[in-house]
Formats: sequence, C-alpha cells, structure tokens
Amino acid sequence: MNFSSKIALSLSWLIFCLSAKAQERVELLPFGNMEHWLSRNVIESGIIGGNTQTLFEIGDQREKTADNTAYVNRFSPWAVSSVYAKVNGITKGSVTVFPEKRDKGTVARLETHIETVSVLGVLNINVLASGTIFLGQMLEPIKDTKTPQSKLITGIPFTKKPSHLQFDYKVQTGGASSKINGLSKTGKLTGQSDKAEIHILLQKRWEDKEGNVHALRIGTGWERMEKSVLTWQNNHRIPVHYGDISRSNVYRDYMGLRTGEKAYYTKNSKGKSVPIIEEGWGTADDEVTHLIVQFSSSNGGPYIGHPESRLWVDNIALVYP
Repeated sequence: MNFSSKIALSLSWLIFCLSAKAQERVELLPFGNMEHWLSRNVIESGIIGGNTQTLFEIGDQREKTADNTAYVNRFSPWAVSSVYAKVNGITKGSVTVFPEKRDKGTVARLETHIETVSVLGVLNINVLASGTIFLGQMLEPIKDTKTPQSKLITGIPFTKKPSHLQFDYKVQTGGASSKINGLSKTGKLTGQSDKAEIHILLQKRWEDKEGNVHALRIGTGWERMEKSVLTWQNNHRIPVHYGDISRSNVYRDYMGLRTGEKAYYTKNSKGKSVPIIEEGWGTADDEVTHLIVQFSSSNGGPYIGHPESRLWVDNIALVYP
C-alpha cells in the first residue's frame, strides 16, 4: 500500500469514527440532572431526643408530604436511602443523601455514616448506613431491620437497550470496611476496603399464577470504585453487556444473578412485595421489561462500609448507539 492509499484509508477511518460518534444518542434519565429536590421532616420520638431530621428527595415539589408521613415518589423515578422509620412505636429519621451545589446547579451527595440511637442516655445503639439512590421506591415507614431488600421496590418499567450508563462523579473511598450494628462505633473489620458501587441491570420479568415474579438478566453494567477521585469526572461511562456474561473476562462474582438473600424485590399484581427471582441469563435479542440503576457510597451490604465514604453524582443518562 502506497503513502497516498494509507492517507486515504486513515481519513476514511476517521470519518467513520466521527460519524459513529455523531450518531450516538444520550438521553438524560428523568430527574437525572439532580436539579429537582424536595425536603420533608421527621420529628423523632422524645425518648430518643425528639430531634427533627430533614430528609431530601430527588423529585418534584408536588410530592411533598407532611411531617412523619410515608413518602411516595409519584412523579420522580428516583428513591433514596434516607428514610422515615417507626420501630416498636419509636420514630427515627436517617439521612444519607443530600443535595449539594455544583457551579450553578446541584448534585446528589451520598454519604456513609453512623446512626446513633440513644435512649435516656443509657442505651446507645450504633448502625452504619450507606448513601444510595436507585430507580424504584422505598416502602415507608420502615418497621424493622429484617430482609433489607424487601423495603425497596427495585427497578422501573423500561423497554430500550442502551449501550452505556453515563454520569458525572467524584468519590471519596477506600477506607477499611467494618460491620457496625450494635454498641460499638468501630464495629468489626471485614478485612476489605470500602468501595463506591454503581450498576445498571436490564431484566425481562414475568409473574406466575401464584404471584411470584421471575426474571431473565438481559443486560449488565457494573463498576466498583476503589480509589478516591476528588475532581469531577464528566461523562463517565459504564458499558452494558448483553446476554450471559458469566464466562466473559468482564464478569466478577458480584455481577451474578440475584437470588435468595440477594434478590431484589418488587410489587406483584396483587400489590404484595415479593422477591424478583432471576432464573437465568437472557440474550441480546430478548425483550427488556425493566431497568435497574443504583448508585451507592459503600458496597458491602447492610451495615457494612466506612463512615467517611462519599459519592457525588450528576447528569445520569443512558447512551444509545
């Protein structure tokens, strides 16, 4: 191949790449620009101090509720881990997600921290809570700590097939991870480093005649962030891999099908909260019925993380080829 031919081939490839890039479509998820927030108050029981906790939600001002009232996100698809709880008659608020200024707008700040419940200065219970935002709904008030996933309705109806999840972020992470759920503020070390975690899952769901909800995993995108990055990273992308990825080089154990204690929950046609049983891997040609997107400041599960972990997110979008 002569020099002129090489130049022509290089120019053709450059034009093809630019054309492919121009044909990409980036669609912001509803309320994904993190510009719309509302606040609500939880007035805690006098026996634990009677403090007022202000909880922040990603949503429309029309969704605002009265004090000490369960919140339902009717307009926004986003739910947060900040919750109103009423356990054995005691009212408590937990705040792990906050709006924060960025330039002329706002972002979501997800925090892992220790919640302390003190009864008359005698009993002090410490619980580690991580900050999470997700597509779905939180079922309030929280009445107990059993089966944490059953308190969340995870995922929303969806039929498209994006190539990537895109967002802006910065992160503070990597501290020693502990399980804190008791008297100690230090808890028990897990031997792992805390990580921020983001994932996108596409499912095909169906319900059987007994009201059980089943699913095939059609698409998977997942990232764990191990190191702090304290300057904004714009337009960061997580690729969505379609079909069975369990034998591919992108697969990690935590990306597996979610069953048993790890199963997400939804409401069936009878309005009952039930686990979503992922039966297996679908294919790229299968239809999609639901989308799951979740951002968390810690990755260890209930009560596990590092109390100084933070994740900031903004401009959450889906990319289509």
